[in-house]
Amino acid sequence: MEICTIGFTKHTAESFFGLLRDEGVGRLIDVRLNNAGQLSGFAKRDDLRYFLDHLCNAEYVHEPDLLAPTEELLKGYQKKHLSWDDYETRFVELMAHRKIEDKLSPDLFDLRTALLCSEHTPDHCHRRLVVEYLGHHWGDVTPIHLPRTCSVIA
Repeated sequence: MEICTIGFTKHTAESFFGLLRDEGVGRLIDVRLNNAGQLSGFAKRDDLRYFLDHLCNAEYVHEPDLLAPTEELLKGYQKKHLSWDDYETRFVELMAHRKIEDKLSPDLFDLRTALLCSEHTPDHCHRRLVVEYLGHHWGDVTPIHLPRTCSVIA
């Protein structure tokens, strides 16, 4: 199964929704802890739901309890109390503790699905970690990072 990922920063609404439409995304899973902040622009929860429905014929799902970091973990990284390596280790441990591989059904990805976060590239974003974690536990998962020109640190 392919799971797309996308960040909304550095995109116009036109390019963001165009990417999703061009990729045939039918479901967007928001993995952000906070999805209604003023810095989200067109990616605020209610606007996003509307635009996805009307521009992409896609549904919106918000999964912070399973797929977002805790507030403490996120703040620790943002305030540089944690390195990326420490953040990554703790977030993977958090997903294991939450048992996301058991609580999420692969059926959630029966439509072409994209995981949404704010970071422009997946290199230092937890959406990449979610896809890699699911791939490790479910097998046959191929990440597609949008736009496809994004780099990923191995």
